[in-house]
Amino acid sequence: MAAIPLKPDFTIGIVGTGAMGRGIAQIAAAAGFPVRLFDSRPRATGEAVEFVGKMLARAAEKGQLSDDAAAGATAHLKPVDALAELARCDLVVEAIVEEISAKRALFKALDEIVAPDTILATNTSSLSVTAIAAACRHPARVGGWHFFNPVPLLKLVEVIDGVLTEPRVLDVLDAVARRCGHTPVRAKDTPGFLVNHAGRAYGTEALRILHEGIAEPPAIDRILRDTAGFRMGPFELLDLTGLDVSGPVMQSIYSQYFQEPRYRPTPLLAQRIEAGLIGRKVNRGFYDYPDGKQAVAPEPPAPAARPSTVWVSPAEPARAAVANRLLAELEARVEGGARPSATALCLVTPIGDDATGAALAQGLDPARTVALETLFDTSRRRVLMTTPLTAPEFRNAAHGLLASGGVPVSVIHDSAGFVAQRVVASIVNLACDIAQQRVASPADIDLAVRLGLAYPGGPLSWGDQIGAGTVLTILERMHAFYEDPRYRPSPWLKRRARLGVSLLTLEA
Repeated sequence: MAAIPLKPDFTIGIVGTGAMGRGIAQIAAAAGFPVRLFDSRPRATGEAVEFVGKMLARAAEKGQLSDDAAAGATAHLKPVDALAELARCDLVVEAIVEEISAKRALFKALDEIVAPDTILATNTSSLSVTAIAAACRHPARVGGWHFFNPVPLLKLVEVIDGVLTEPRVLDVLDAVARRCGHTPVRAKDTPGFLVNHAGRAYGTEALRILHEGIAEPPAIDRILRDTAGFRMGPFELLDLTGLDVSGPVMQSIYSQYFQEPRYRPTPLLAQRIEAGLIGRKVNRGFYDYPDGKQAVAPEPPAPAARPSTVWVSPAEPARAAVANRLLAELEARVEGGARPSATALCLVTPIGDDATGAALAQGLDPARTVALETLFDTSRRRVLMTTPLTAPEFRNAAHGLLASGGVPVSVIHDSAGFVAQRVVASIVNLACDIAQQRVASPADIDLAVRLGLAYPGGPLSWGDQIGAGTVLTILERMHAFYEDPRYRPSPWLKRRARLGVSLLTLEA
């Protein structure tokens, strides 16, 4: 999209000089915009100008700006003492407390002060842009402009289209963001907008897995880091953010979507918040943080046991091929018959099913059956899943064998979809539903998730890489097992999987 031209003296006003207001002021001034700063707190604007000046000087010390550019940017910053002094700004950005009544009161006041063509933008992360704009006589001039903290480092901004927002407003916000060195993505005014909306599946599904007793937080984190490629496990991320922050967001989005099952939190969330186990900031969360450092118990050593022979189920041919290659590398004795011998370890490779279901469907002995995750990377970690009846000697033999190449093994309790299948399929499915609702374009969904959440890939591209048909199978089987509508596949996913086309495909 070509950026629209901005007039040479395009001036930006910022109301609120906390972390977000200061960050927006810094990038705007560095981009050459005159910036006017207002805050209702005495001396706050002067402190903000001083702080931003120091940040610009530090950037110059690091070679990110020249000394002249840093000095010039600092000169663009001007504190003002009254809202009325923002009257001649071309764009006024609100970055005050995240409270709807305060924002509505501010926008009503600004609407009476600024020129008819001045654009008003809210940096809200979770409140309705449409509801904020409704306080104005001219709601068409109001748009959302949601940056992420710290603003100078996180180069993404959501440009939010309220129900009555004029297209010109979004085009200008796009253009200003690009000149500030940020990447804008367009999204409709919906709970969580784009990034916070798309991010609901990761922590929510991990909490569900924990709630079911499938595995403990360290194991879930290790699996999702090592096999699926996430930079941080979901419980590490929840501890970093703090449940006092992420918990209310989960509850809010669940409520705003009228108890949509995909966003349903678990009771663990409220319990841990009430217990004060909110994360790093109090040194106690899903992990303990003595001296501020995460304490994680080491993984227990792998058993020395090995199975006499292994029989690999052919029920999922592509997955069985992965298992057979891995077993060949480990020099396991693999049986080649159509059925296992009476003493063989039975290895199944289910997609979306649990180990119990796979064993019963294939007429295998559940006491000798273990499931191996083969859909995700096995070079850094292997994941085994037992049935409730798997005998300890067969569990230990499978564990010992799969760990014999020096790669750690996580053994989890039975779950439809293992861990990574459940979480990644939920992420892809939610992104598909965002596309189905036309909240954002498929390309912007992928871009926003990569930049805003640092996932291994955009969720729709990731779904294509795994295979839309495979993702659909995982969800359909999980839905059939749990009978929970949280796992119902999105229409966007269903149609494209059945047509055999990319999840990024738009209608003709």
